[in-house]
Amino acid sequence: MPEIHSLPSFDLPCTSLGRVSGTALQGHYSVLYFYPRDNTSGCSLEASEFSTLYPKFRKLGALIFGISRDSLRSHERFTSKLAIPFPLIADEGEVLCRAFDVIREKSLYGRKYQGIDRSTFLFDPAGRLLESWRSVHPRGHAEAVLERLRTCVRWDANRA
Repeated sequence: MPEIHSLPSFDLPCTSLGRVSGTALQGHYSVLYFYPRDNTSGCSLEASEFSTLYPKFRKLGALIFGISRDSLRSHERFTSKLAIPFPLIADEGEVLCRAFDVIREKSLYGRKYQGIDRSTFLFDPAGRLLESWRSVHPRGHAEAVLERLRTCVRWDANRA
């Protein structure tokens, strides 16, 4: 498993922005959360919880990006349906999924397939990894990420 220490280089399509690159995240705390599929119950719950807390993330200077292998068109429908206020990155070619090593063998009704392991990564304004969460459960996860972000922001403020 490759270790992530900093934001990788990428340039991918996303909702609301058209495209986003790793360099565009520099200067902000960034939350990148990977989820399996648009419009599934767990993914909808996770997106809704991040959406509800989005103003608190923004107040702390953080950007949020949801990432899956779904198409941009699927992301646009998902964003509209749930009123998601942050961009969703369409990683159809698995560029970020592979860079963050979130593709795992899964099983559904005895059928094995390759899918995204629900994972989240928090980066500081310099693009350094502060925290990662793997195999997360969607309920309450956004709040846990927000709490960790608050701790990091307070620590940075005390250092200044």
